[in-house]
Amino acid sequence: MDIIPTAQNIIVLTGFILLIFTLAYLIVRLIKSEKKKVSIEAKYNELELKINNLQLETLESKLNPHLFKNVLNSIQSHAYQTYFALDKLANVLDYILYESRRKFVTSREEVEFALSLIEINKIKLSPLFDLKVKSKISENESLFDQELLAPLISVDLIENAFKHADIHSSEAFISIILGFSDGNFYLSVSNKISGKTPLNKAHSGIGTQALDQRLRIIYKDHYKLERFVDGDVYHAHLKIKLLEYKTEMLTAGR
Repeated sequence: MDIIPTAQNIIVLTGFILLIFTLAYLIVRLIKSEKKKVSIEAKYNELELKINNLQLETLESKLNPHLFKNVLNSIQSHAYQTYFALDKLANVLDYILYESRRKFVTSREEVEFALSLIEINKIKLSPLFDLKVKSKISENESLFDQELLAPLISVDLIENAFKHADIHSSEAFISIILGFSDGNFYLSVSNKISGKTPLNKAHSGIGTQALDQRLRIIYKDHYKLERFVDGDVYHAHLKIKLLEYKTEMLTAGR
């Protein structure tokens, strides 16, 4: 017995076929859209990386001459200690000219550089000035000698302490602690704030802005920087979670 399709069956069948074609069309469009989205995200990430690298290069080009000028001013202020200062200056200049060109240095290299920078700044201090410098490195820290730390990351906090303390007052002080433990780099700086009104120089604050931007660009959520005033004492505490940062980089395949 032949089944003759009714008009209603034909309409239903046609609608079903149209539905299938529509779903197929939407699926194809969705796949193309997803591929396009992935392509756009890849281009965006590539562009973001280029922008970040350009920002870092710009920041470093401002930071290095600024640091060099401050170092020379320190030596010029006390020429009678030139021989000792030049020895430390050689270490600092080597670091600025060569090591700072690398994307990362070891924490050991940065600590050694920071200690040389402190020695140069000590030239400006009164013999009665209270300067305390401590280096606390935990034993068996393998990450201490791995290239994970951005070069010159300690400059701003150390230089600000010498800049804003009354270096000729016997009541003033600067305390600097450089540390490394549990895969974390630490730098704590405290100084008694000078009662003298600081001179507002052109380009002042470059180092502070550069430090904030570099930390944000490089380490993202893997650092903590605190600056605050307690009475007449200024405190700055920096912690960079290098173990967390390395783990994320390895996971991302960078």
